[in-house]
Amino acid sequence: MDDNFIKNRLVQLRMDKGVSAQAMSLDIGLSKSYIAAVESGKNLPSMTVFYYICEYLNITPRDFFDSGLAAPEIYRDLMNDIQKLNKEQLENLSNFVKSIIK
Repeated sequence: MDDNFIKNRLVQLRMDKGVSAQAMSLDIGLSKSYIAAVESGKNLPSMTVFYYICEYLNITPRDFFDSGLAAPEIYRDLMNDIQKLNKEQLENLSNFVKSIIK
């Protein structure tokens, strides 16, 4: 992981959520420029603030560091829904997914 990972990942996830850095800062209960300072590389969040950020983004810390996961919130919701499917439904879903990734 390079020095820019945290700030770049935070920008990506925040933008995916469609919220400004200022709004996110205020919603978490921080100064209005806090998230912008993290995204610019001036600050790193404390562990406590990092957990608040993850909670705000509705992701786990693992999701945050999994840069291969484009939309972690959608992925987690989908996985929760998949667990409710029966075997036939899972097979149908599997076939559908395979057809769209070809």
